[in-house]
Amino acid sequence: MALNTYEGMFLLDSTKVAVSWDDSVKHVHDILTKHQSEIVASRQWDERRLAYSVDGHKKGTYLLTYFKTDGTQLKEIVSDCHLSEVILRELILKVHPKLADHLVNQAMTSTPSLEAEEGRGRDEEMDDRPRRRRRED
Repeated sequence: MALNTYEGMFLLDSTKVAVSWDDSVKHVHDILTKHQSEIVASRQWDERRLAYSVDGHKKGTYLLTYFKTDGTQLKEIVSDCHLSEVILRELILKVHPKLADHLVNQAMTSTPSLEAEEGRGRDEEMDDRPRRRRRED
């Protein structure tokens, strides 16, 4: 059984994350470990306003996770994510073996607070711009 490294980006319900971040992360990790996955790195990526409503939610918190598992387990992991009330969306990508160590090290050393401040600054700039109206002919 060959283990591959995967990058999982999980969009979590911000209201449930606000109540207990640790329980929300544990919920995602439990899904992964249930299917024989080894969690290599995991951290909060950001909390952002969503471009469009996802299941009635306008904000979401992203959890970036790197894990190792057999590719045959992915279907069950995705199925459990769809049944979860905490996870709104998931995106799981296979990481090329040459990039795996670099990406995991980067995820473990990055500071989410700096990224969040940069992201908020861009959102605020976009919100302050005057919006152009469409001319009706």
